[in-house]
Amino acid sequence: MFASRAWYNFCMPTFEVATPQRTYQAVVERGLVSRAASYLPEKARRLFVVTTEDVWKLHGQTLERGLAGRSFSVVFFRGGEGRKRLGEVERMAEEMVSLGADRSSLLLAFGGGVATDVGGFLAAVFMRGIPVIQIPTTLLAQVDAGVGGRRASISSPGRTWWGLSPAAGGADRSGGAFDLARTRVSRRPYEVIKCGVIRSPELFRLMSEQAEAVLGHTPDAVDRMIAESVRIKAEVVSADEREGDLRRILNFGHTYGHALEAETGYARFLHGEAVAFGMRAATHLALLTGLLEAEDARRIIDTVDRYGPIPTLEGVSAEAIVNRLASDKKTLQGKVHFVLPERIGQVRIVSGVDQSAVVEAARATLG
Repeated sequence: MFASRAWYNFCMPTFEVATPQRTYQAVVERGLVSRAASYLPEKARRLFVVTTEDVWKLHGQTLERGLAGRSFSVVFFRGGEGRKRLGEVERMAEEMVSLGADRSSLLLAFGGGVATDVGGFLAAVFMRGIPVIQIPTTLLAQVDAGVGGRRASISSPGRTWWGLSPAAGGADRSGGAFDLARTRVSRRPYEVIKCGVIRSPELFRLMSEQAEAVLGHTPDAVDRMIAESVRIKAEVVSADEREGDLRRILNFGHTYGHALEAETGYARFLHGEAVAFGMRAATHLALLTGLLEAEDARRIIDTVDRYGPIPTLEGVSAEAIVNRLASDKKTLQGKVHFVLPERIGQVRIVSGVDQSAVVEAARATLG
């Protein structure tokens, strides 16, 4: 069960991510940005903040105050998902060198999923690797991209060709960060629902029964859903950093979701909206294959729907989505692997599913 509100007031949830390569902590704390200096190792000679211009405009002054007089340089990532390319990483590395970066430097990735992805990858490859601290400022980055170790740079839309593991991680829930989280993305907390379905009936119950508190950013609900999501991600990554069978449970909703994104050119849906579609489709598929009871299927779909409709699916066919599945980056040895719920809080990885059922589940989700 979740701890009481008083526990969150007086204790700082810290989750250890322990892998064969490294051990680091994911810290969940309100006001972390305003106390950022306390998380920096003293031996770091130079500090570089990798962020985007919009994040810096909103939260740069808060971070600057939080660094308490520490000297640092800001390196801007120019653009969104479409610019997650090796060429952009090289440009940023060259800028860091021109500003005096060396192997004793530390990188602070400050922003949403793009900044945490790119910042982590840059730290992993810069001069054979320098430490990185992630301070995610969006809900999606806080519960997913900002913790877990693996970072990626994109060579073409929707295709992750390059991935490495940086050396450290953290999660922030400062007031400033949650002002930013009051966006369309934060009103679609589908990755949190995913965590509940795969590993935590208590978290699922929160998202299902307290949607009004979640959407209203009630501090208690926010604290609980982020802390539990980070705990789950840290636990799974600790057991399986390299994405073997266990870590693949984090892909619940992503197999169909990635196919939808590809079919619509990565321009029609937010990633969370595509994941919402994917979770519904995977739930239908679990029901069709007899893995999931009808009542649990209804609860999952109703909870996903409770957080608002996704954009229209008009013009998208079930067959087109299924045809995209084989090219998904999670497909192994030509086999599509689905993460399907067996009950709320437990999922199973399944391959070799009958094609007709895969199409029917997509068709049922398209309505």
